[in-house]
Amino acid sequence: MKTKGLILSMIFEAESANYGEGIGNVASLKKMSRGNGNQYTYISRQAIRYNIIEQLGEKLTPTRVEKEVVQFSPEATIKDYPEIDFFGYMKTKKGEGSVTRSAVARLSNAISLETFKGDLDFLTNKGLSDRTGGEMKGMNIAQSEIHRSYYRYSIAIDLDKIGIDKNDSINLENDEKARRVNKLLDTIALLYRDIRGRREDLKPLFAIGGVYDIKNPIFENVLDIKNNKLVIESIKGVLFDFIEKDTICGLIEGKFDNDIKIKEELKAESMPTLFKNLKTKVSEYYEKSN
Repeated sequence: MKTKGLILSMIFEAESANYGEGIGNVASLKKMSRGNGNQYTYISRQAIRYNIIEQLGEKLTPTRVEKEVVQFSPEATIKDYPEIDFFGYMKTKKGEGSVTRSAVARLSNAISLETFKGDLDFLTNKGLSDRTGGEMKGMNIAQSEIHRSYYRYSIAIDLDKIGIDKNDSINLENDEKARRVNKLLDTIALLYRDIRGRREDLKPLFAIGGVYDIKNPIFENVLDIKNNKLVIESIKGVLFDFIEKDTICGLIEGKFDNDIKIKEELKAESMPTLFKNLKTKVSEYYEKSN
């Protein structure tokens, strides 16, 4: 099977979608700093993976506790569970050591494209306290960091490794491989995340990628937003001829102030068209590999 990678980098807009360990009564967002001291919030790849599996609509891989550590059941294989086909596993059998398979669908963290300014939300349960007859007891005061921003993340899928597991001598039919990857794309196209009573919309507003002979997430470090405009120049800077010919681009109009320029210079199509074209390329790849 010819080596091929599906690469897709995306921008979405969300608010306060991943918290870390709190400090006192302050809930702290996951964030990182750059060399200039600016802070950026992020949604971890593990959190995105969780939401993808939750919404994929496939059987969840069974788990069990081994030596007080939860892990996938040793009897579970990629034949029955796309979750471990996409994202790999480590399974341990008592007295036999561990067996691993690396992920063939790799996610990046979703990192904010706008800096975190330290905004806080102030919370109490006054509504419940009022029901106690105005005694004003049991009011728990808390604060929560908040941040609304554009975020970018990427997924890189090794198409030639989907459905293959040498540990269990499994090589699925190409029709099943195509079905799994296309269902994963359908999930990403309308992904969301439930957190603290909110449902955050993680569907891409802008996406660019394709099926390539290389597997590098080439657009991950060049997607950026300045003054609510997509920075087109940095994207064009990585469009080598052999990349440009296989690249497709999707846009939801009305969010960015340079929609017209994005459509003209990157030949952006609607988001449903982008995902339809990607799925066609995936199906063609597996049909030609038969």
